Amino acid sequence: MANEIQRIIKNSTNPKLIEDAFEFAKEAYKDKNRFSGENYIHHATRVALTLDKMGLDSTTIAFGLLHDAIDDMPISAKKIVLFEIEKKFGKEIANLVEKISYLNKIQYSLVINLKEKKTFTRERIENLRKMFLAIAGDLRIVLIELVARLDGLNFLHHWPEEQQKLYAIETIKIFVPIANRLGLSKIRRDLEDLSFYYLFPKRFEWLKKNIKEEYAEREKYLKKYLPHLKAYFKKEKLKFIDINYRAKSYWSTYQKLIKHNMDFTKIHDLIALRVIVKDVKDCYNALGIIHKYCKPISEEIDDYIAKPKPNGYRSLHTTVFFQEDKIIEIQIRTEEMQKEAEYGVYAHWSYKEKIDLKNEGEKFKWVKEVPEFWKIFKIDFFPNQVFTFTPKGDVVDLPKGSTPIDFAYAVHSDIGNHCESAKIGGKIVPLSHILESGDVVEIITGKNKKPSRDWLRFVKTSLAKSQIKKTTAQDEPNFAFAIPNFIKKKIFEITQRGKKKKEEKKLIKKEGPRQIYLAGQKGMLLHIAKCCNPQPGDNVRAYLAKQRATVLHKSSCSNFKKISEKFPNRIIDASW
Repeated sequence: MANEIQRIIKNSTNPKLIEDAFEFAKEAYKDKNRFSGENYIHHATRVALTLDKMGLDSTTIAFGLLHDAIDDMPISAKKIVLFEIEKKFGKEIANLVEKISYLNKIQYSLVINLKEKKTFTRERIENLRKMFLAIAGDLRIVLIELVARLDGLNFLHHWPEEQQKLYAIETIKIFVPIANRLGLSKIRRDLEDLSFYYLFPKRFEWLKKNIKEEYAEREKYLKKYLPHLKAYFKKEKLKFIDINYRAKSYWSTYQKLIKHNMDFTKIHDLIALRVIVKDVKDCYNALGIIHKYCKPISEEIDDYIAKPKPNGYRSLHTTVFFQEDKIIEIQIRTEEMQKEAEYGVYAHWSYKEKIDLKNEGEKFKWVKEVPEFWKIFKIDFFPNQVFTFTPKGDVVDLPKGSTPIDFAYAVHSDIGNHCESAKIGGKIVPLSHILESGDVVEIITGKNKKPSRDWLRFVKTSLAKSQIKKTTAQDEPNFAFAIPNFIKKKIFEITQRGKKKKEEKKLIKKEGPRQIYLAGQKGMLLHIAKCCNPQPGDNVRAYLAKQRATVLHKSSCSNFKKISEKFPNRIIDASW
């Protein structure tokens, strides 16, 4: 272990930070052992080593060493340790350590669902993933949780059987898809295979036994093909950096076998060749050379360079025939693409390239190389949402700033209308309390309890506001004295006149000039755009709005030009 830490310190741009973090971690973990009996410092060191291999910055590696420092501690003890971490390493690392300790909240829902044998619906699982990202709020926390989880899976055989299943389900349902979205293919494959082993041990053993022969057979003819491939490149004067091959993961293979009725012959990428070349131009040159000498299967040629996968993966894939009856999948990419394929978005954050992980992270969505995923799940992943639990483990998604009253109405209007008090984590809180992601909220109702108009001062959701207004309006007192009939009549006449004028205005506004033709038809309802206010004789066109009538613009209107580019299918010809 000492040698491993020294290696990290030697590689680091801030060796003192790594050395201090290691010494602090040793002290923090001195009385903490894992199920295997091993001290936590060994686990933390392995996490730090993985981060170092990925070329991440010193702050992230120091955080990796300290990530479990406040786990399983009373709140008062946590505060003391966090204060010491902030004092020694700064606020940034202290905040990261605090935040990662909150992630175990998502286990609550899984435990409840498993106990009550509920189905893990797609929506329920997706909400748990969102909650994980919302609580994390920082890519470094996501990465370290994935790396730490992978290390935990390697020692899962020491855990009680029930907890093995829970850990494996949590991994395959929540963390594997997140690793995939981040483009962390190596971590994803290892998470999948280890979880597969604990979830379906018999199926895993069957696959391992049957696939061994398939691997051996395919490896045999891959080795025969390699000299031919190198000869093709040499003849065409194409220089390559490396040619290697990788086996498909057990879990991915099993998922594909299910689709193909457990027929191994239908899976062409059980072992795939990788050709690493200098640049994108050589990628396409290599593809052309391979197709020149080996017949391709046309429907199995994929260009992920021109059109990357949603997680940012880039490569050329082709499947070709070798010696007539042998089929080989080949992947062609550059060294940079290979690094991205292994480490995903984190490949862009190497301290060797002097990239500041935190500062660049906040701008990350604007960088061209970033997968589409990060345009949706931003660094502050869900800045306007909180994800809370019902006592039964269901996730309730609410706007940021929501209160127990909002939660109650989101569950059911009757619960909101009879809400008396609320508990979070078993403790009574005010009804105006601001909810946070991961809160387990219990609403206590009273049969005779009714909504109060005071609630309108702090509720956030439109649903809660409308229900409170509706219910309290019904309880408003009537006038305590009789109104004379002539006054009632006068009030009615004034009201009717007002209504009539309002309706006339609406009609004029909606109908517009009757001499306008839309797509050759007249008499259709439309609005006159306020931005350009077209007049008879102007060159005009119309835009078909989603929830309103057609909107008439001048053809030269700058707003209309933007709309035309964005929604060309909703543009209608118009004339006077």
